[in-house]
Amino acid sequence: MNIGITFWNNGMIRFDEALSTVLASARLLAPEKIDLQDSLGRILAEDVVSDIDMPPFDKSAMDGYACRKADIGTPLEILEIIPAGKSPQLAVGKNQCAKIMTGAAIPEGADCVVMVEHTRLDEADRVRFTAEETNTNICFKGEDIRAGQIVLRRSCRIRPQHIAVLATAGKARPLVSRRPRVGIIATGDELVEPAQTPPPFSIRNSNSYQLYAQVVAADSLPTYYGIAGDHEQEIDGRLRQALRENDVVLLSGGVSMGDFDLTPAIMTRNGIDIKFDAIAIKPGKPTHFGVGTGGYCFGLPGNPVSTFLQFEILVKPFLYKLMGHDLRPYRSQAILERDLPVKLSDRESWIPVSLTPDNRAVPLHYHGSAHINALDCADGFIVVPIGSQGFTRGTQVDVRHL
Repeated sequence: MNIGITFWNNGMIRFDEALSTVLASARLLAPEKIDLQDSLGRILAEDVVSDIDMPPFDKSAMDGYACRKADIGTPLEILEIIPAGKSPQLAVGKNQCAKIMTGAAIPEGADCVVMVEHTRLDEADRVRFTAEETNTNICFKGEDIRAGQIVLRRSCRIRPQHIAVLATAGKARPLVSRRPRVGIIATGDELVEPAQTPPPFSIRNSNSYQLYAQVVAADSLPTYYGIAGDHEQEIDGRLRQALRENDVVLLSGGVSMGDFDLTPAIMTRNGIDIKFDAIAIKPGKPTHFGVGTGGYCFGLPGNPVSTFLQFEILVKPFLYKLMGHDLRPYRSQAILERDLPVKLSDRESWIPVSLTPDNRAVPLHYHGSAHINALDCADGFIVVPIGSQGFTRGTQVDVRHL
């Protein structure tokens, strides 16, 4: 697929164009039917049409007495009691009523239900209305949904409230998009697993476990392939396996300009057509994205803040696009709590902020993309545009929530 890209400066692509390139490359995954109770978080692969009217019959909105509105000024003879789920046995005539439960079918002849709280019993079989007026208190057949009506649209991400709609429409096995399989590979001789005490000049591998959690949170299926040292054969072997077994592969580290940054060449060797290799963004400039015959590959920076951010703003929307869903991050306006100076830059800067109860954005102490604890208290990010020198206290800023 040929995608025209305009490079901004020093081979960098602007972030909005990088995102457009990534999303335009996504091809829908095949659909599958799953059990309703397993569908939370999944993406609908078809419009859902109701097979019945809702309500399917005229029903009482509350406990009370079904009667004719014209008769409510006189004592009413109680003909029967109608529980929910049972058919009325008698028609209601003049000066008659039926005691009725919430959700029960309205008997023939009745055109309203008076609340039980607005009545008193005059005799064992007669009731009198005690209020001045009453609502109809009837839920009419089809007033919520008509048979044949679309109740949920394709591409909807199923949330708990949608489960009830699916159940009502008879979708016991909804058709949803298959979840992307995502392979995760860490690269670097300096890395050890979290259970190990790092020897001198080594660090624990945090990126892979952070990415694993982010993939799960994006309703996708991660597989971790371990740490590949800075050796072509080792990285190549893990990448080949991950490409065979997954739809998307995420490699962290080895994508910059150092002597041991081997990932881009190995991606190309494995049939990955790299669409871009640098984004005008801070942090995360050396992010790579490529497309192969069997899947997609992201080369992410090795620093944890860069990796986290690039997943959230680039990879996560892409995973949802594979499932047919356009992810729209929640944004809000807030007032900047303090000055935020930024060096004039040819890249846009994404700054983590926390939000106060009175909706003020507080820039977090942030030492750069390796500052792993910078995001602990982050509620979102604000973006300082290319060429800007930052914002002053009191400026209204746009916050992209996590």
